[in-house]
Amino acid sequence: MRTGPPRPTIRRLALASTAVVAVVGALVLPQPAGAAETSPVGFGAGTTGGGSASAVTVSTLDAFRTAVTGDTAKVVRVNGLITLSGQVDVGSNTTVLGVGSSSGFTGGGLRLKEETNVVIRNLNISKPLAPSDGITVQESTRVWIDHNSFSADRTHDKDYYDGLLDITHASDNVTVSWNTFKDHFKGSLVGHSDSNASEDTGHLKVTYHHNHFSNVYSRIPSLRFGTGHFYDNYVVGADTAVHSRMGAQLLVENNVFRTTKIAVTTNRSSDVDGYANLRGNDLGGAATEVSRVGTFTTPPYGYTAEPASTVVASVTSGAGAGKL
Repeated sequence: MRTGPPRPTIRRLALASTAVVAVVGALVLPQPAGAAETSPVGFGAGTTGGGSASAVTVSTLDAFRTAVTGDTAKVVRVNGLITLSGQVDVGSNTTVLGVGSSSGFTGGGLRLKEETNVVIRNLNISKPLAPSDGITVQESTRVWIDHNSFSADRTHDKDYYDGLLDITHASDNVTVSWNTFKDHFKGSLVGHSDSNASEDTGHLKVTYHHNHFSNVYSRIPSLRFGTGHFYDNYVVGADTAVHSRMGAQLLVENNVFRTTKIAVTTNRSSDVDGYANLRGNDLGGAATEVSRVGTFTTPPYGYTAEPASTVVASVTSGAGAGKL
């Protein structure tokens, strides 16, 4: 993998100040600041998790591990902060929901491997020691990750913790919404390797909306091979934020960037550039490096992107755990 300076193919894009709204099918109106959707918008639409199954509340690791095993419909409420060593596997047709504003996991994370129809909401997930991610999604489909607070610290080496949220191995139809990502080096990786084209091509369809990335160095997100829609997010303090590589297609729409060096790049770290299409963003002085303009301009789902001018207020008041 090439890790040196980017190739000198740099294009600074002049962006219109008004938001462009994509309309496909029925519109989903933007939520008021602080309001929470009852179902996901984006590629993860239709994900229901445990649905109306009777909820069970757990407060210990053993009870949680037992409660999330298997593929029957289930709703698991996590009460309190549980310390992990490694990751806990979560089965299909599951909703994991934190109780209140301070419940969740620290030291490790959750893994979805070869699962489908999973909802993860209202959790605090912190300091996932390598090689564990805060949440790992592998070979899984129909996933909604919403209103969680991910964090670590940047006082350790960049490899001391692993990713906060990684989506890999041909996972599909994922929505990441209204989360906070704070104090970390490697935020969210989509597609783990340049050499995984045979598995990942045609998959890795992910929507990120209304997330707050604060003091996260890079991977906001980093996308290989797949198709991504990144809209109405607020990014503060990044070195390299949105990264499209290995032929990935990214639509970057109505986001706000502050104290960020590179808002969007398509030509770093991999031998094959990605594609990006930008509209309606407030770059806040950040540069863009777009070597190839993308063709993904109309997502295959209904949504309405709020204008960049209101994103900061909406995201700072509504994102993270404790806001449901």
